[in-house]
Amino acid sequence: MNDDKSISEIEQEIIEDFALFDSWEEKYEYIIDLGKKLPPLEEEHKIDENRIRGCQSTVWLIARYDNGKIYYKAESDAVIVKGLVSLLIRVLSGHSPSEILNSKLDFMKEIGMTTHLAQTRSNGLLAMVRQMKNYAIAFSTINSTVDKSL
Repeated sequence: MNDDKSISEIEQEIIEDFALFDSWEEKYEYIIDLGKKLPPLEEEHKIDENRIRGCQSTVWLIARYDNGKIYYKAESDAVIVKGLVSLLIRVLSGHSPSEILNSKLDFMKEIGMTTHLAQTRSNGLLAMVRQMKNYAIAFSTINSTVDKSL
């Protein structure tokens, strides 16, 4: 997926993508289009324990740890939220727990997301970031426990 690019390189690509749009209406349309392209999450993963708390919309997020990297999948019942989580997946998926934990995710501020989202959406976005980083904490803990036992 993003194995060959750093988180900051992917963030820069997103900043450049958003710079192509003149208005926030166009940017919202782009985010919605991204959401429509997000692959659906399998029904067995749409359970309460995979729901992100703090989001106005329903958002499910799962993560898989493979060869030292975390891969995320998510879905939401709101297309704009699907687009937002799609951006986060693009940036963070395919990276190590330490890379994810050390990421500042400055692209959100750079593209104006922190100022153009309604407060409830902004809170939901932060909840999604927090859950993705929580997975990174969990996988880094599991990984260090496994390493010590070898």
